[in-house]
Amino acid sequence: MNSRFRPKLSYANVIATIALFIALGGAAVAAGLPKRSVGAPQLKKGAVTPAALRKAAVTAGKLAPKSVVAGKLGPNSVGPGNIGNGAISSAKLGAGSVLASAIKNGVITNNKLGNEVVTATKLAKGSVTLAKLGDEVAPLLGTLKTGQTLRGVFDVGDTAAAVGDLARSSASFQFPLLNAPTVTVLLPGQVTANCSGLGSGVAQTPQATGGNLCVYVTKAENLDETTPLVAENNTRLGFGLVAKAKEAKPYFAYGQWAVTAP
Repeated sequence: MNSRFRPKLSYANVIATIALFIALGGAAVAAGLPKRSVGAPQLKKGAVTPAALRKAAVTAGKLAPKSVVAGKLGPNSVGPGNIGNGAISSAKLGAGSVLASAIKNGVITNNKLGNEVVTATKLAKGSVTLAKLGDEVAPLLGTLKTGQTLRGVFDVGDTAAAVGDLARSSASFQFPLLNAPTVTVLLPGQVTANCSGLGSGVAQTPQATGGNLCVYVTKAENLDETTPLVAENNTRLGFGLVAKAKEAKPYFAYGQWAVTAP
């Protein structure tokens, strides 16, 4: 009679019972893991995904030196606020990394340029204009600038002459003046307020104040005493000189001149 209620064990019942114990036991083991018992060796490759990391979990202190390389950075991941002052030096810039379009107007000033940085090959055609030249540079076109000085030499005379013979010579200015200058002819040793001499040192830097042409005779022979040397045909383009013989023998005069634009 009692045999009807005695449970019969089958293969399915045994397997189900074992699976239940394993499941309950595994959960218990997982729940009972002590802190810090799971380390890198227990993690499978790829087990830690971006989704498993909470926000701001990876800080600078967690990164090994040189662990973040260019290939690991996403687009726009590094902004200006992430770069420390002085972090980008010349050695950090790649060839051709700084383009003209990346440089603001007025950023590169004279004190930023090294010696011989701007060479002839770096200048665009027509980039150097008269307005870009300093006052000490002679004009390439147009008239002589105010305060600038032209200098030269002259030689006038003849090797055979009768008394009263005339010899003429002329000189053209390398650059024209706005107006004809005032001319003063000075014999050796003479100076005036507007013509202060031939300069110091080798005496080859004749002087003239603005608006004046100073003709300095440094050597003369057999010139008429009343008109030893006369300037004529004086214009803004140049001037002429006339020498007159005193006796029937060679006569001449030579020297230096200077003219300064008013």
